[in-house]
Order: sequence, then structure tokens, then C-alpha cells
Amino acid sequence: MDQFLHDHPITPRTDAEKQGVVNRLKRIEGQVRGIQKMVEEDRYCVDILVQISAINAALKKVGFQVAERHVKHCVSHAVKSGEGEASIDELMEVLKRLSK
Repeated sequence: MDQFLHDHPITPRTDAEKQGVVNRLKRIEGQVRGIQKMVEEDRYCVDILVQISAINAALKKVGFQVAERHVKHCVSHAVKSGEGEASIDELMEVLKRLSK
């Protein structure tokens, strides 16, 4: 993962952007705790699997939200400054991981 750490200028997230992502992650965290409780209560496997699927979808949605912001700010800046090819290659590698 360290291969993706860069010294590129960062456009800080607005407080609203941060809060939106944090709120989504807190909801996902609550869903995970709910699954833990379902397992402890020996709930029906299919019900647990449905909840796991919902969490996976929610995490992907957050991932794509972060990726969209990255494209609009970081990749856009890299393209304008002549570093677009490397930034796009990096983005494609991350998107491949995210889409699994």
C-alpha cells in the first residue's frame, strides 16, 4: 500500500465532505456490529449473508465516492501539472482493487 503514498499537493476535504464519509462509515460500523450480534444469536445464515452483502455494497459506495473526489481534485491536478499518466495508472490500479 505504501507504493501509493505521494507528496502531491492535497486539496483538503471540506468539513461537509469529511462528515459525509465519516457518517457513512459509522453506519457501516453499526451494520458490522449488527452482524456480530446476529452470529452470537445464531441467526439464520441467509439473513447474515444478506447483511454482509449490504455492507459490501455500502463500502463500495464509499470507495467510489472517495475515488470520484480523487479524480476531480488529485488526478485533475496531476493532469494539469504534467503528471497525468502516472496518476491515471495509479487510479486504475486502485479501481481494480475496489471493484473486486
